[in-house]
Amino acid sequence: MKAMKRTIFTLLLAAACSLGIHAQENRTYILHTVEKGQSLYSISSMYGVSQADIVSLNPGSNEKIYVGRTLRIPIKKEENKKQETFHTIAAGETLYRLSVNYSISVQAICEANPGLDAQNFRTGQVIRIPAQTSDNAVTAVQEPQKVQKKEPETLKPNCRDMHKVKRKETVYSISREYGISEAELIAANPELQGENKLKRGSFLCIPYPKEKQEANVEQPVTQPQGTPTNAELFEENSTKARAYKTIKAALILPLLPEGAQRAESSRMVEYYEGFLMALDSLKRTGVSVDLYTFNSGPEKASLQSILARREMQDVHIIFGPLYQEHIAPLAEFAQKKDIRLVIPFTSKDNSVFRNPHIYQINTPQSYLYSEAYDHFTRTFRRPNVIFIECTEGSREKADFIRGLKDELRNRSIPMTSLKDTVTTPSLSAAIRPGYENIFIPTSGSNVALIKLLPHLSLTVRQHPETECHLFGYPEWQTYTKDHLEAFFELDTYIYSSFYTNNLLPAAVRFTNSYRRWFAKDMEERYPKYGMLGFDTGYYFLKGLSQYGNKFEEHLPGFQTHPIQTGFKFQRVNNWGGFINRKVFFVRFSKNYEVVKLDFD
Repeated sequence: MKAMKRTIFTLLLAAACSLGIHAQENRTYILHTVEKGQSLYSISSMYGVSQADIVSLNPGSNEKIYVGRTLRIPIKKEENKKQETFHTIAAGETLYRLSVNYSISVQAICEANPGLDAQNFRTGQVIRIPAQTSDNAVTAVQEPQKVQKKEPETLKPNCRDMHKVKRKETVYSISREYGISEAELIAANPELQGENKLKRGSFLCIPYPKEKQEANVEQPVTQPQGTPTNAELFEENSTKARAYKTIKAALILPLLPEGAQRAESSRMVEYYEGFLMALDSLKRTGVSVDLYTFNSGPEKASLQSILARREMQDVHIIFGPLYQEHIAPLAEFAQKKDIRLVIPFTSKDNSVFRNPHIYQINTPQSYLYSEAYDHFTRTFRRPNVIFIECTEGSREKADFIRGLKDELRNRSIPMTSLKDTVTTPSLSAAIRPGYENIFIPTSGSNVALIKLLPHLSLTVRQHPETECHLFGYPEWQTYTKDHLEAFFELDTYIYSSFYTNNLLPAAVRFTNSYRRWFAKDMEERYPKYGMLGFDTGYYFLKGLSQYGNKFEEHLPGFQTHPIQTGFKFQRVNNWGGFINRKVFFVRFSKNYEVVKLDFD
């Protein structure tokens, strides 16, 4: 009898909310709201679809996407086959309802979305629904033993639909069609502001009517008594805390030189040496680490033989690899064995967007640029930006410059573009009194600096009463010996995720210790690999020693004092891994001081 009641209850609940779920299941797309730093490349990587597929549903997205824009993401469906899919959380939905309607256990949903919890389970969030198997499928949901009162959830209004603009349609006609005001439509689609006109074939976000938004926020969603809350379900399916008495770590790097890889090997050896220094520092604080070091060649066969080793089966964390072709199989191994994988060297692999076990040290380009734009507008309160369009070496910085110009345009910040054949009079004419005049070359090359610096310095000398700055790129740190005086004179700012002042006590101590340990100096490059090895090793092993398997839950508040590398890890989505979003400015001031500006 009890079993019959449970079955009836489940059917009634499913019927009560099936309309919304069923509609989403049968759609050929889901809605994704663009977040800070995301690009078409990163979004396509998250969902395992091509950029062309996204552009076909969202005309113009290949040219520009902006934070807050809602994109249609295609869902690939296979007939008569249960497969992984994605779901955009709608108003009123709960974890319990999703489990019922997809016939997937709550545990399976939680495991597929390690970044999801009761606090961020809200309208507009996209989650991964794993493929149904005999292990995770459910046919009836167990009634809880006690009745809990459903607490109101914080709901974030999102697009209720996407409208494809037809010929002769206007903002007025579209707003009337959906029962919203013109102001509401424009607020949901900022590209309509100003004199911009509707483009036939483009898609518009149709927001919920204002009164409905308010109702969603203020009114709790009613559901049958006895259903568990999100907080209960997440708590029930969370992993138990487990400390690591001895941390088992693996390094997979090309440490032995092979022909043309000799220079690569030299960098990896230096990284390894810095890592050993981190182990020594941790040992002095009582942290126990078993380190397994493996030499990897460029061929995949060398990696497979390493992964087959018995020692690799139960390590807690892996550092590496160097070679791009090794990342995918190593990432797959880490996910299968539930092992953390720290990738210290590349930012170009997309595995982090779908693998929750990956930590990517080098910030992906779009996220790096997004942070730099944000810091730029926070640092300069009244800027007048003067771009110097370089004829050589500008291709590498084209995306950065394009994004920065868009950001300045959106904020109505004045800007001017000059040819790199500039003269002192043309630079002087571009300067605005009362503004912070910021010169930005569109190339980060040393050749461009050599060509421009004399003209910039002369211009600044001729206008001592005017505030002027030079703004540039991370690689400029390698040119400081050549241009240090000019950097000071021009009050130069550089954005970067890596920086150390060699005169600071911590850097001096590390440099001296490295020289004593290995009877040599670190190579002069950006970044210094010995410092990178120390910083990454110390950060992760210290974190695991403090928090064990709950390390990820403590990331926001966990801090060390790295010598060169900044750390600020955030998940890219609910089912992916972590990227390092730490970006700071380095200022060479007119007072002959070098200052690292940290914005956290």
